[in-house]
Amino acid sequence: MSNELLNQVAVITGGASGMGAATVREFVQAGAKVTFIDINKDGAQKVSEETGATAVIGDVSDSTFCTNTINDVVEAHGRLDVLVNCAGTIHRADVTGTNDDEWRQVMAVNVDAVFYLSRAAIHHMITQKSGAIVNFGSIWGGVGAAGVLAYCTTKGAVHQLTKAMALDHVEDGIRINAVAPGEVNTPMLASGRPKAPSAQDLADLAEATIPIKRLAEPEEIAKAVRFLASDEASYITGAIIPVDGGYTAR
Repeated sequence: MSNELLNQVAVITGGASGMGAATVREFVQAGAKVTFIDINKDGAQKVSEETGATAVIGDVSDSTFCTNTINDVVEAHGRLDVLVNCAGTIHRADVTGTNDDEWRQVMAVNVDAVFYLSRAAIHHMITQKSGAIVNFGSIWGGVGAAGVLAYCTTKGAVHQLTKAMALDHVEDGIRINAVAPGEVNTPMLASGRPKAPSAQDLADLAEATIPIKRLAEPEEIAKAVRFLASDEASYITGAIIPVDGGYTAR
């Protein structure tokens, strides 16, 4: 078993399902002391029971909750080594099909939460003169896509937030990077569509759009996150790492 993150104190958002849950499992297996955040109480309880990680139930779009949770982890463990901002949501519509509340919800979860949690974490990491933050961007943060206006906008913002924070805090000993997944076999991939896609529909999507001809599994993204959080990535900061089966290589 890998011990790249042995005794590292980590906070992971969106840990109740999908790529977040896979990242919790990956970090626990690598020896980290993991606290994860999710609004889904039932899913969080299941992941907590499976992994032994500590679950905190709450809304990452709430600034006070984010700050208090980070401070509580530092108080409990004496430090914070890694923050992974994985929590996300999607609204499938163009500009005319996106109302104010839908726009704000996607921005709040996908961008505001990254800002709130990173600000709270960096406050402590500056004191330590060490730390790593891994954000979840997307292929749609670098290239556009039809029918997902708000999501594309938020992921572009996450990419720029990642780069700017990395430059601001490189001399503080803090590395800040992002993964940019492509199409991943998670509940979000099927959510929000007029008709729920079948397994064959998703296989056809992969065949038609992804050079590697298959969807990613959440565990494949989690391994990239673990690498960026570890000392093996000690010379990487301000990077957006595509994990997309070759999609953005074209």
